[in-house]
Order: sequence, then C-alpha cells, then structure tokens
Amino acid sequence: MFTATIIAILVTIVLALVRILLGPTVYDRIAAMNMLGTKIILLIAVIAFLSGRHDLLDIALVYALINFIGIVAVLKLIEQGNLYTEGETVNQTDEKQ
Repeated sequence: MFTATIIAILVTIVLALVRILLGPTVYDRIAAMNMLGTKIILLIAVIAFLSGRHDLLDIALVYALINFIGIVAVLKLIEQGNLYTEGETVNQTDEKQ
C-alpha cells in the first residue's frame, strides 16, 4: 500500500520535472515548481510515517514555508521586475545625509 503511494508520488515528481523543463510559459514552470515542492513535502511526510521518525514532519513544515515564500518571491520578481515595492526605493541623496 505504502509502496504504491511512494511510487505515485515519484511519478508525479517526474511529471513536474518534465513540465518545469518544457514549459511552455513561465507561469507553467512556476506552477510545476510549486507542485514539485508540494510532492516533496508529501514524500517526506510518508517517509516520516513509515520510518516512525516524527521529527521529519517538522522538516516538511519548514520546507513548505520556504517553498511558499520562494514561489511568491519568484512571482513578484517576474511580475514587477524587482523584489521591492515603489515605497521601498532608497534615494541616493537621503543616504548621504
């Protein structure tokens, strides 16, 4: 039962990697990266359950947070061309004073 679950997760990871490599758009690649991160979290959770090491679930949660923040940052970078908003720009004359 759990072997089939791990195989299914690995198949979806391979499919996500194919979508990341082939594209066709940047947004498809980002969605595939998000799916890849989710599947890796699932894989860590299944391995934690099978091995009885529940401390791996903490690692999966941290990985989920890093994955979410990374995807949001990449989307903001693609949409705006930078990682800061208009109010956060630093004026060179303000720095010298």
